[in-house]
Amino acid sequence: PLFRSRENLLINDCVLHCSYEFGVQKCVSCLSTCIFPDRTTYPIDETMIHNGPPHSSNFGYAYAKRLIDIQNRAYHEQYGCHFTSVIPTNIFGSFDNYNLEDSHVIPGLIHKCYLAKQAKAELTVLGSGKPLRQFIYSLDLAKLLLWVLREYDEIEPIILSVGEEDEVSIKQVAEMIAEAMDLKTPLAFDTTKSDGQFKKTASNAKLKR
Repeated sequence: PLFRSRENLLINDCVLHCSYEFGVQKCVSCLSTCIFPDRTTYPIDETMIHNGPPHSSNFGYAYAKRLIDIQNRAYHEQYGCHFTSVIPTNIFGSFDNYNLEDSHVIPGLIHKCYLAKQAKAELTVLGSGKPLRQFIYSLDLAKLLLWVLREYDEIEPIILSVGEEDEVSIKQVAEMIAEAMDLKTPLAFDTTKSDGQFKKTASNAKLKR
């Protein structure tokens, strides 16, 4: 927790202060849905970021990311800087990180599915498969980021996400990947591993306005 917290605090401070010193007209930072309170009501929206502590599994990273929002407001109030932030949901797409040690869920499952198919073995999914997530394709997110850069004028963050109705379980994701890769062996769920936060259902109502 400490390494990720310090690393992100230093990066954020450096980027924003350099943007101020060199007169950057607009700076858009990326937050994460993990910054939202662990105990909250759903769907979560942009007004709820600071309403309580984040999930304990990544509190250091989450608090570091939350501070970007604080810094954006402070730079705007003190210097009139146009710094804002976006909150994408889970991203996937081409050129993703497929490393089994630190990949996100979709590329990690694709890699594990490939190995399972090669070995004619079960595809083992960590956890129960019950947690729910919203996913956004990287090229769709890139288009939205360009829109934010050109059109979005607020300092307050904005969630970039598919709709609440497009939320899927990790089990469903694993089944879709297994079907797409024509895996013939069954799925297994390792319930000795943590599920993490059960859901982080985000509203894209602000984006749709």
